[in-house]
Amino acid sequence: MASPRMTIIRNLVNALRLASRPGGPSMVERLTALPRLARAVARGEYTGATTGRLLMMVGALGWLLSPIDLMPEAVLGVFGLVDDAMIASWLVAAVVTETEGFLGWERGIAAQEPAASPAATTVPGHVVG
Repeated sequence: MASPRMTIIRNLVNALRLASRPGGPSMVERLTALPRLARAVARGEYTGATTGRLLMMVGALGWLLSPIDLMPEAVLGVFGLVDDAMIASWLVAAVVTETEGFLGWERGIAAQEPAASPAATTVPGHVVG
């Protein structure tokens, strides 16, 4: 079994590699895609993520923002940060992984939609000369 430290490092490295590849979406683009991802999963339109996985991501965010800590830093010092670091690394990796698939799915849907025909965008009227 991998040590918690190695798990943290591996998760962060994989997420950063995926998030920083040339031509890939930025973290801002990924974060703004999360509400659309949640809506698409809730509607059943996108099946690449589950409601359970999204709820785990919300729970992880709540864990990090909560003032209650199972392993308080004040008592355990640096060791108290390990649980928070593991949760943060998992959350970053989950955001990158889930949005990677979702943004690709969105691009595929947009590519499948027929382009508007010129007739549909023409405004009827008369030419005044």
